[in-house]
Amino acid sequence: MSGNTIGVLFKVTTWGESHGPAIGAVIDGCPPRLDLSAADIQTDLDRRRPGGLASASPRREADRVEILSGVFEGKTTGTPISLMIRNADAEGAAYENLRNLFRPGHGDFTYQAKYGIRDHRGGGRASGRETAGRVAAGAVARKVIGQAGITVTAWTKEIGGITALTLSLAAAEASPLRCPDPEAEKKMIARLEETRAAGDTLGGIVEIVVRGCPPGLGEPVFGKIDADLAGALMGIGTVKGVEIGAGFAAARMTGSACNDPICPEGFRTNHAGGILAGITNGNEIIIRAACKPISSIARPQETVDRDGNPAVVTVKGRHDVSVIPRIIPVCEAMVSIVLADHLLRQRAIPPMQIPEQG
Repeated sequence: MSGNTIGVLFKVTTWGESHGPAIGAVIDGCPPRLDLSAADIQTDLDRRRPGGLASASPRREADRVEILSGVFEGKTTGTPISLMIRNADAEGAAYENLRNLFRPGHGDFTYQAKYGIRDHRGGGRASGRETAGRVAAGAVARKVIGQAGITVTAWTKEIGGITALTLSLAAAEASPLRCPDPEAEKKMIARLEETRAAGDTLGGIVEIVVRGCPPGLGEPVFGKIDADLAGALMGIGTVKGVEIGAGFAAARMTGSACNDPICPEGFRTNHAGGILAGITNGNEIIIRAACKPISSIARPQETVDRDGNPAVVTVKGRHDVSVIPRIIPVCEAMVSIVLADHLLRQRAIPPMQIPEQG
């Protein structure tokens, strides 16, 4: 399978580079007769754009999506859906000093090692800008899973070591950081400003909750849904760790504490995070993704050039101080894509035929 494609039945391929003419996605396997317009996709793309925070990137892309195929008279046709987002505010010249230098923390060195060529303008395909195509495709996936009553919601759990201790979705919706804890948000914004002034960046944690997912999605051995969810989220360049349910805390629990008791009404607890043996159990799916600090910092860093000579690099250009909150719709998109794929795969299993007795 191509390294640019995800999915078995609901397949998404993203394309394009940060400073190329455009970026986008192609979706193959979307069911026909779904209501779909550019406005449906634009809502999520607008959430990915830089907000009003001083710590956000000054790059201003309209990110207006164009549907090139797969939709007729407002409905999906079952044929490939091609989505395009033009790059209008690219400044490739700002990266000219990086043509022969490898930026620490970026994919410059590894892309050069793999392909023997790389687009040095903003990281090319390794840029976070590539995620706009994922968000566009994820909006279509939301349509698929929405028909089954499944919702995907994410928020900021942590930035720079400051953790949201309360959960108010209303507060998250009103927050420029999409933080569900107003008191924690104030501290997060102050930490972001301090870090920006110091020419540095911060990491954080995104929490994602899936509600309304029926039991039975996922494969028994290879293709476990938790493995696919973790893989999809780890496929986002900034994500360095994923945990589901109790996650790493489960390693410090006893079996009697970790197991979720089952009663006629359902599960009494949810340490499993909604997934048992790689298959959904009907509980909420709870996922956390750990995001590293953005690698582009305005501080001198030790590196080498393409010939292996020592050098010092200071990254210019326009960058965020943290991937949060812009990464939140990307996480939602990747989870939605995996769920859409597994939902269609489960529907492909025919119902059991019980022969009549007699």
